[in-house]
Amino acid sequence: MSYQVLARKWRPRDFTQVVGQEHVVRALTNGLDKGRLHHAFLFTGTRGVGKTTLARILAKSLNCKEGVRSTPCGKCQNCQAIDGGNFVDLIEVDAASRTGVDDTRELLENVHYAPSRGHYKVYLIDEVHMFSTSSFNALLKTLEEPPPHIKFLLATTEPKKLPVTVLSRCLQFNLRRITPKAIAEHLNSILEAEEIPSESYALTLIARAAEGSVRDALSLLDQAINYGRGQVMVADVRTMLGSIEQGDLFILLDALLAGNGQGLIEKVREICAYSVDISSILADLLHLLQRLALYQLAPDTVDDIDERGIFSSLAARTTPEEVQLFYQIGLIGSRDLTYAPDHHTAFEMILLRMLCFRPADGASSCQALTNPKPEKTGLASSDPPLAQETTSPPLSGNDHWPGLVTQLKLTAIARQLAENCALERREEGIIYLQLAPSMANLHSKRAEERLQQALEEYYGEAIQLIIRIADSTLGTDTVASRRKQEDATWQQAAVESIQNDANIKALSETFNARLPLDSVRPLTKPKQE
Repeated sequence: MSYQVLARKWRPRDFTQVVGQEHVVRALTNGLDKGRLHHAFLFTGTRGVGKTTLARILAKSLNCKEGVRSTPCGKCQNCQAIDGGNFVDLIEVDAASRTGVDDTRELLENVHYAPSRGHYKVYLIDEVHMFSTSSFNALLKTLEEPPPHIKFLLATTEPKKLPVTVLSRCLQFNLRRITPKAIAEHLNSILEAEEIPSESYALTLIARAAEGSVRDALSLLDQAINYGRGQVMVADVRTMLGSIEQGDLFILLDALLAGNGQGLIEKVREICAYSVDISSILADLLHLLQRLALYQLAPDTVDDIDERGIFSSLAARTTPEEVQLFYQIGLIGSRDLTYAPDHHTAFEMILLRMLCFRPADGASSCQALTNPKPEKTGLASSDPPLAQETTSPPLSGNDHWPGLVTQLKLTAIARQLAENCALERREEGIIYLQLAPSMANLHSKRAEERLQQALEEYYGEAIQLIIRIADSTLGTDTVASRRKQEDATWQQAAVESIQNDANIKALSETFNARLPLDSVRPLTKPKQE
């Protein structure tokens, strides 16, 4: 017997075998069992998620000799003919090859004739968005007033290209991308049935590479079985996909967090010395960063961590903001890979960009939210604590006021007032502030009361607050002025980075282009004190 590829051999034959589309299966089975059948169904979704498969199962349910129901027998002549692709009352059409109006009219010529063998005559039109306007008009008349024995099953990857007049006459089902976890479990069940040895993480790699498509996953699985000589192992799958070991990604992140540019580039060049797919490596790095972000802020949602000790260490050494910054730089870099003359050097530039734009202090506003008062231990000697457990925190010198402002529970005008004030002095139970003259309009009784209340909550004692308008500008003694200065510094760094970028220089020289510097913006704002 000739070999049958896994995607065809394991194509679902009934609704119970469909993977990851429970919401569609539930609606269809309920409609079939209760006899509430629409005349036109539209299945939408990306490639390989089950559009035509569900349509064929629906056609089988409609024409099973044992009656219309959600569980076709699969054994009768009609069911077997549909599975074999030769059922006379199931007319399958690829709209991409029959776009003309004459093709559509020819297709619908026999629509008024009763089915030959089944209960319904079913028209399954794949990639229906490829129809021309005239073809849609020809189809529309039949969709408006279909004979009772006709069912239309339409499938498309681009529903936005369908006329609203067609969409409004169809029962629409949006098929989801299948999660990597669901795909990996499905692949494992197939390999167990096929008695093919495998490693679970190899299936995870294939599931991720499939990007939500079960069909693509099965095609990759076929390839992996052949590549691995009858087994599916992690090393073989990595080589086949052009990806790298998880440990290599950890080393890259470790060098990045350590600020080790030399080690970072050496590791990149070691990786690129092999036949690897840079876009795949970058995708793996983004996936790792996404899991780091989840682990930091929602740890219970991460259940697929390899080498948990190293992973936890990396998560502890960086802040949520840094992870978001790295992810955004990597995401933009992956989009621009197609424009780069060399993917290897482009990958180096992406990582160097992460290194250059990584904030030096590593401060985290997310940590400030979850730990509003610093602990007594673990503080740098240059940063005395703002709060202590037993006594009122000392507050002297302008350098400490901006740090305190970030710890206060303030909103709206009260926060703006605090950010534009500088500390004048503190006496027993009294705090004296100076407000920048240009921001005198912020000084209102309500804002002052809210600021005083926030200070009392923070110190745990009664506080008298006295605010006066300063005689001159306050320099960098306020949060607002420091932020403005940092924004200017970051803006200048962004402009210089763009001006020194090799790709920008090449474009400027090649096309005599001019870069409007006023359009340059930093990828991220500086962290607040």
